[in-house]
Amino acid sequence: MMKTNQCKIVDCTIRDGGLVNNWDFSVEFVQNLYAGLNEAGVDYMEIGYKNSPKLLKGAEGAGPWRFLNDDFLRKVIPQKGHTKLSALVDIGRVDENDILPRSESMLDLIRVACYSKDVEKALQLVQTFHDLGYETTINIMALSNVMENELLEAFEMIRESVVDVVYIVDSYGSLDHNDINYLVEKFKTHLPNKRLGVHTHNNLQLAFSNTLIAAEKGVELLDASCYGMGRAAGNCPTELLVTHLKNTRYTLRPVIDIIERLMIPLREKEEWGYIIPYMITGTLDEHPRSAMALRASADKDKAVDFYDKLTTPEVNFGDK
Repeated sequence: MMKTNQCKIVDCTIRDGGLVNNWDFSVEFVQNLYAGLNEAGVDYMEIGYKNSPKLLKGAEGAGPWRFLNDDFLRKVIPQKGHTKLSALVDIGRVDENDILPRSESMLDLIRVACYSKDVEKALQLVQTFHDLGYETTINIMALSNVMENELLEAFEMIRESVVDVVYIVDSYGSLDHNDINYLVEKFKTHLPNKRLGVHTHNNLQLAFSNTLIAAEKGVELLDASCYGMGRAAGNCPTELLVTHLKNTRYTLRPVIDIIERLMIPLREKEEWGYIIPYMITGTLDEHPRSAMALRASADKDKAVDFYDKLTTPEVNFGDK
């Protein structure tokens, strides 16, 4: 077993978990979460998206963590501790004029999520954020669906860029230990000058083990969320990394306290985590949107019908 003392945890409870409840977290909830993560020694808290409401449909219905405002953040967390603050942006959904220099912002890290075809646009954003003083990452989504030649082209651009960390993202929760091993080796070979991160989903109950494998292979930034809260099947649980990573200074008790006071009551109202429809989309290497729609319908437990629809061509495509 390799040491994992190079690892840093990025807790995504508010950002990825917001996909579950439309970012409907109270200020008190986020303040308590930050205090607990800070006490636990967690390195980063991703406190939401830094997208621009004018560039998104349905923005008015979302909570404030969907469109972070620096004045608002200063009121939420008037005194930052050890735990740094992170935000994610999407290509085409962020107005660069909304981003203050880091010296004037509550944020330390800005991460850019993109698909492989948009890597060039993502790196332009990364350059902007880098020039403003932020730590940066590029998160290439849906890697399980990326063609080899696309990935190699992306690597060429990324290698010459200023980005600090490059993420291996298992968007559909379909990767296993062999896939993670393969991807980490590939990223290390083609991007020897970049640090790496990993973001996993739990459709096949492999988020924790896949994250550990990446950590043991030298991946530095590990995404996780308290009680695994995240879109659909959720993410690698923060509490498991806190208690399991070797040679680290993390403390488990504050995270258990977060779960007892904040996450368990929330879990009574919102659904996330391993359930069969998400397992089905994961094993078929598909986006979980169809499973999410099923769970929101009257037929939410009809998993056999759901499986048949996804695996029977004539059901999907009729006479086409």
